[in-house]
Amino acid sequence: MTTVALLGTGIMGAPMARNLLAAGLDVRVWNRSRDKASPLGEAGAVVAGSPSEAASGAAVVVTMLSDADATQASMRPPDGALAGLASDAVWAQMGTLGSAGTEACAALAAEHGIAFVDAPVLGTKQPAEQGALTVLASGPEAARETVAPVFDAVGARTLWLGDAGAGTRMKLVANTWVLSLVEALAEAFALAERLGVRPQDFLDAIAGGPLDVGYAKVKGGAMIRRDFPPAFPLRLAAKDARLIAEAAEAEGLDLPLVRAVAAQFAAGVERGYGDEDLAATFRTAAG
Repeated sequence: MTTVALLGTGIMGAPMARNLLAAGLDVRVWNRSRDKASPLGEAGAVVAGSPSEAASGAAVVVTMLSDADATQASMRPPDGALAGLASDAVWAQMGTLGSAGTEACAALAAEHGIAFVDAPVLGTKQPAEQGALTVLASGPEAARETVAPVFDAVGARTLWLGDAGAGTRMKLVANTWVLSLVEALAEAFALAERLGVRPQDFLDAIAGGPLDVGYAKVKGGAMIRRDFPPAFPLRLAAKDARLIAEAAEAEGLDLPLVRAVAAQFAAGVERGYGDEDLAATFRTAAG
């Protein structure tokens, strides 16, 4: 039986852990706030007191944390997972850290002689609960067999994209589309309301045609109801938008739309909407 240590049991990590358990894997979990990990103990996981305890004897350690600093802190010895990992274990980094953060994690893994797989995911809370994420995997060929049971348990499909870092680059591209779409929808709805147009009528007008997008129905419904339970919190969307802007700048590329989206999301966080779903950017657009 594959033993998996999962570090980070938030909106994404907790359902991923449940799917690992459902697949029959031996799961150990750790979270900085232990109360968020405790319910997984009732489901059959071992709740560890430290990342190193969680990782002791594990074949795979999965990190699903909010940013690069938190991820590296969870891995660094003496209390981090790298202190407890065997030399043939694999670190599967599945959060969204951006290019610089991913490179720093890869360097940390290399420093300790551990195989590193960069594998951020496409999908939010509901796909995570359903085990229907898309895993954007990249890393050494030799690690694929080890991580396959993990990726199969949490995802509907795994795309292997090349050397470590390629998964993160694809995630940045995909998030450029997703975040821009949500902000554009929020602004379209804000304009519709000011012009006396029902936002639902707009969704009906594009339904079934080339302008239709399934994600618009999901996030548009939340905007119409003005109800934003977090599937993808705005504060994390703001972080991801910043990572995209930083990646573009590092490549000498000016993306005005990305900069505008990042600024709008940051404004929403400042207004107190950060723990709501990213669709809450509509609150900022509507004024």
